[in-house]
Amino acid sequence: MLLETDGLTKRFGGITAVDAVDFALEAGELCSLIGPNGAGKTTFFNLLTGVLEPSSGAIRFAPAGGDGGPNAGARDITDASPHETALAGIHRSYQITNLFPTLTVLENVRIAAQAARGGDAWKLWRNVRSFDAHYEEAHGVLERIGLADKAEAVAENLSHGEKRSLEVGVALAGDPDLLLLDEPTAGVSSEGVDDVVALIEDVAADHSVMLIEHNMEVVMGISDRIAVLHRGELIADGPPESVRDDEAVQEAYLGGYGREGDETDADTNNEAGDGSPAATDGGVSLGVPPHGGGRR
Repeated sequence: MLLETDGLTKRFGGITAVDAVDFALEAGELCSLIGPNGAGKTTFFNLLTGVLEPSSGAIRFAPAGGDGGPNAGARDITDASPHETALAGIHRSYQITNLFPTLTVLENVRIAAQAARGGDAWKLWRNVRSFDAHYEEAHGVLERIGLADKAEAVAENLSHGEKRSLEVGVALAGDPDLLLLDEPTAGVSSEGVDDVVALIEDVAADHSVMLIEHNMEVVMGISDRIAVLHRGELIADGPPESVRDDEAVQEAYLGGYGREGDETDADTNNEAGDGSPAATDGGVSLGVPPHGGGRR
């Protein structure tokens, strides 16, 4: 088991954002975390990465090198800071673009590679050009994410889709064991979504990936598993086909409406709130055709 939570809970005053969640992720899986707005998805990511401290429960992480047995090599990271969590091997991207806008594409990834290695992170008085290994890694990452030809471009001049790809590249720096992606296709044009999806599938070939995503076509197409949060509780967890047809999931998304043959209001089901058809969770079976899902 790569990642495991036991009764993970986060309360904000009288509001329980994450409610006693038991969750486990196997190494090599691509798992999508879905749910209506306010379900607790980003809070769950913030707990896993040390941004928030749990109210109760535990988080265990077993990076590469364990013997594969139950909790083999597992480390309790419940109280780990974001820096400690990143060094342990969990990296993430954010829902809102989070880059150094005035630095080049290459420098954004190089800084992330330097920070991920820990030892060189705070050698402030050393010429950055001496960090050859970090630059070599950064160039390799840019090749992988399709931005090698934009290495010297200033990050703020990239298209929105390119910025989302760069964020994946920044999270990839240091070769994490687990990559968490928070709405990687948010705000991306329909043409750019295909590029982001192709990148996620490529990354998932040799990394464990969890993503929060509202585009149900993307979720059903690339996920090995789907976990569904509703009002902080984990209400479903399984293969795309079973989650798609789960009555509790249908109820959480559609409130009992939108069954087969019914019309649904796209604005009601637009999780992103931007009117984008790609963000719509509407329609029967979460708005996707009944052809199944999973990585092909």
